[in-house]
Amino acid sequence: MLQPHEITAVAIRAAFEAGKIALEGFRSAETVAEIKTDKHDLVTQYDRACEQHIRQLVLAHYPDSSIVGEEDGSRIGTGELTWYIDPIDGTSNYARGIAMWAVSIGVARRGEMMTGVIYDPVSDHMFWADARGAFLSNGALDGEPLPLHSRGYTQPEQATVALNFPLARDLVHRPQLALEQFAAVTQTFAQVRSLGSTCIALAWIAAGWLDTTISFETNSWDIAAGSLLIKRAGGVFETYDHDARQLPQGRDYLGDHYFATVAGGQFELLREIMRTQSARGLAE
Repeated sequence: MLQPHEITAVAIRAAFEAGKIALEGFRSAETVAEIKTDKHDLVTQYDRACEQHIRQLVLAHYPDSSIVGEEDGSRIGTGELTWYIDPIDGTSNYARGIAMWAVSIGVARRGEMMTGVIYDPVSDHMFWADARGAFLSNGALDGEPLPLHSRGYTQPEQATVALNFPLARDLVHRPQLALEQFAAVTQTFAQVRSLGSTCIALAWIAAGWLDTTISFETNSWDIAAGSLLIKRAGGVFETYDHDARQLPQGRDYLGDHYFATVAGGQFELLREIMRTQSARGLAE
């Protein structure tokens, strides 16, 4: 019988060990970044090595699992668990020696997200969530974990937004509107930051270190862990498909575009951007 707490423990171990592998190549002259799809999308040998290590560990414990990974694609298993793996989220930062990247692992059981783990090896921050709540530990899990509460500024004039928009891929769709919306955000919010790592932005909202974020055209491995962290910490996470339809919470990690905020966030401008920019599958 599958034991939820044991599944979380395996995910934490996998993230921790992969993070240590990634640290070996961080700021190393031997790390080689290659273009994967375009100049904005890079991959290194450590992305691949970390994912391979995670896969091997997962399958050693749960051999019938399905796996959806950024680097090695999908493996369809016969069991109830699906593991969503981003071995280094923020590869462009990683390849340039910028300490803003993390390992992200989300685990779904029969399609429902049950465990989320995000490990930032540079800071040794282990964010994790399951049915018990959302927590922050150090990587070695020494001491009592710190419960996370997604609380922060709820009005834009005080709030800090992690704005992963507009990226080059966003400017393909309604570019003038996207630039106008970016200008409106910079004028409305107290602080605007671009972190370059989806999962760190989501983990920080769960911790209350950021107040809100939006992004478009993401993948399940980008947001699987972070979506659960935010919801277990009491924050709000929403995703939309390309036809501007909001997905139900149980499967929201499968959405194309996402909006997240601390509890009580009153960010109507971001919701409006989400509504207009997520309509990319409709006639423009």
